[in-house]
Amino acid sequence: MNDIEIILRQFGKNVRYWRKIRGFSQEELAERCGLHRTYIGGIERGERNVALINIVKLSTALEVSVSNLIERADAG
Repeated sequence: MNDIEIILRQFGKNVRYWRKIRGFSQEELAERCGLHRTYIGGIERGERNVALINIVKLSTALEVSVSNLIERADAG
């Protein structure tokens, strides 16, 4: 696994963690962000390289800072 894959997987784990803490389904999070449910699933599986604007949308919907979503994501 290369560094990019590690970063994407950690980011996805962080999104999933905060989504579950908030009690949201993937569909509910998607609605709150204005994104598609399958896109949220792809993020959580580490399959999507998420644009900055979508990271901000996720952060806002989850009521966490962007840094909470990306923490440890840079640790290779």
